Amino acid sequence: MKGFGISHLERSTVPVDSPRSATSRLDKTVVYVSTIGITIVLSDRAKLLSGAKMLGEHRMTGADKRPRIAFLGTGAQGASIGADFALAGLDVTFIEQWPEHVEAIRRDGITVNLPSRTINVRVPALHLCQVAEIKEPFDLVFLVVKAYDTKWACQLIKPCLAPDGLVIGLQNGMTHEEIADVVGRHRTVGAVIEIASNMFVPGITNRQNDHDTSWFALGALDPANQDRVEHVAELLRHSGRVEVLDDIHSAKWMKLVVNAAELIPSAIVDLPLADAARHPGMLEVMREAGYEAMQAALADGAQIIPIIGMSAVTTNHPERYVDQIFEEVLKTFSQADTLTTSLQDWRKGRRAEVQEVNGLVVDILARHGRKAPVNERVVQVALDIEKGVLLAQPDNSGLLIRTDQAVPA
Repeated sequence: MKGFGISHLERSTVPVDSPRSATSRLDKTVVYVSTIGITIVLSDRAKLLSGAKMLGEHRMTGADKRPRIAFLGTGAQGASIGADFALAGLDVTFIEQWPEHVEAIRRDGITVNLPSRTINVRVPALHLCQVAEIKEPFDLVFLVVKAYDTKWACQLIKPCLAPDGLVIGLQNGMTHEEIADVVGRHRTVGAVIEIASNMFVPGITNRQNDHDTSWFALGALDPANQDRVEHVAELLRHSGRVEVLDDIHSAKWMKLVVNAAELIPSAIVDLPLADAARHPGMLEVMREAGYEAMQAALADGAQIIPIIGMSAVTTNHPERYVDQIFEEVLKTFSQADTLTTSLQDWRKGRRAEVQEVNGLVVDILARHGRKAPVNERVVQVALDIEKGVLLAQPDNSGLLIRTDQAVPA
């Protein structure tokens, strides 16, 4: 499959399991997604193709002047964003390590359940072992794997990246520097993502934020590439709100601050995020983890800047910022049943990004001769859960609360 076009039909007679098409209902509109169609009604094609020269037009000829795009990692987040790209008529390929997921996408397309609608689209999907078969390089690779998988994933895809191609790390943690170590700073775009989603069934992702409440930030590591990042942002706006920032290092630290407060602490007590924050004593624990993370961010040279659409903050009140961003995540970017990605990982039997988030806070402060007792305790308890010494359960809150209560006010 080369690409996708979209035509509006009053009624589609094409079966959903057709190998060449799929139907989707979008706000009472039936959309026909064809592997050979060229009409696009869900996006402005002029905007879609703007900046194509910046993104590799020199390798594209004829009518197909779209950048070749890969999504390396198509779990809950990558699959839903990639589906938006495919629906917009972009040339997208999925590359995934979950074999059943690849086969489900090949058979049925990728299905994304959103709060008020469901979409389904056919997308070419490759197993990891098929990366060695790729002949034409990618202009853009959106890396949507776990932070601890960053290095090997970059090494895997590097031979398939165009000489002037870009890798965009849509990940938790401070992965942008690790990406740059493999592909070079001139080919690295740092990114921040704020979307709540989950996936437990191959081929189906449940995204709890539609485009209006999905948020991204992008920033080049090499300032000379910042204009190209603007064009990447135009593509990513098919999936949500996007800001292009000059200081992506600080933006990623601000996201890590809230991740340190929410991801592993809520997973330890085996509760949805909102329930974990209401559990007796846990809000104070989560905030303290965030406060320590903010101190690590500042020690690492980050500035306090607004992210996820927040208004300007008072930079001399770092703890007030932590409270505000945590409240914004609970209010706008999560629902009553939202499970953090870490708890989803544990329920699937996988390890979570413990060292890459809370562990990093401990490490950074240790380099500056300071301690992070709450984050250190979070790491200890989380690793015990991953070793099978403990079960994730609400009673674990006591293990964290005692540490928090011992922290000087």
